[in-house]
Amino acid sequence: MIIIACVDDNMGMMFNRRRQSQDRVLREHILEATKDSKLWINHYSVKQFSENNAPQINVDDNFMSEAGDGEYCFVEDCDVTPYLRWAEKIILYRWNRRYPADQTFSVDLAEGGWKLVHTEDFAGSSHDKITEEIYTQ
Repeated sequence: MIIIACVDDNMGMMFNRRRQSQDRVLREHILEATKDSKLWINHYSVKQFSENNAPQINVDDNFMSEAGDGEYCFVEDCDVTPYLRWAEKIILYRWNRRYPADQTFSVDLAEGGWKLVHTEDFAGSSHDKITEEIYTQ
């Protein structure tokens, strides 16, 4: 599986019980990247993609258990640590800001042997700069 998460500079994923990942351009970017595969999300993330008629979206609260090789999991509000042994890639979208976080991305990328293999900046609808980072082992 390929894990996708949006984080701030402190690896926060949510602040004040709100998602950090709500950006129209970012959603379009994710849908384009996943168009030839499956994109797994849980019910919390459904409203993020409700405007998009994307056939690759699969909704299941156990989505990380359901995802197969080469399939994507968009993670907003859960811990990915129990599923890391099945992760072939991690894609982080960084907001390049710091928020007080309620939920953090708990993977220590350096300690886990994850290597940054690609980085790219693009403008979002809510942030002037969003940084995409792709990690593999």
